[in-house]
Amino acid sequence: MNYIKEEYSAIFEEKKSKFIAHIFNYCEFNKIMNRLKDEHPKARHHVYAYRYLNEFEQIVENSSDDGEPKGTSGKPSLNVLAGNDLINTGVIIVRYFGGIKLGTGGLVRAYSDSVNKVIEKAKIFKYEKLSLKSLTFDYSMLSKIEYNLNQLDINIKNKIFTADVTLELESTDEKFEELKKILPLNIKLL
Repeated sequence: MNYIKEEYSAIFEEKKSKFIAHIFNYCEFNKIMNRLKDEHPKARHHVYAYRYLNEFEQIVENSSDDGEPKGTSGKPSLNVLAGNDLINTGVIIVRYFGGIKLGTGGLVRAYSDSVNKVIEKAKIFKYEKLSLKSLTFDYSMLSKIEYNLNQLDINIKNKIFTADVTLELESTDEKFEELKKILPLNIKLL
């Protein structure tokens, strides 16, 4: 599975109709939809599709044709996201009607092509499920532990300094397993 971190846009034209596709991380969906409606008040349609993982690691999908003939815009856009194995990603396509009807097949192709075009521009990241763990240890070990965490590319979310040092960490389970192998026996990953 893959995802997108930032917003990207691309313009696709078909028979004088202009399709402006925006792809972005799903958590920005409402903000970007509101912004695009403000920026393009004269656009005929604001078609969207999104896919995200819920708290049970299930893929949730939705799309809207926003007034286009049923099944000609939102669903084809969603199919392109699914075909590229994108999750936690949304796409909004702003359409300005050019005066020439495209027909149902033409609409499906135009919306699909506009989403494909913006995906080509986007930087795509591989999705990895992250877990949170913590380490507690003596101050004397801090620089060595931080070095090991850096080498394994494990993110330190928080540092708590009391009688000992506690680090709250975020990473994949695979990287945590690698860390366990190199930690001194008296330090436990919880």
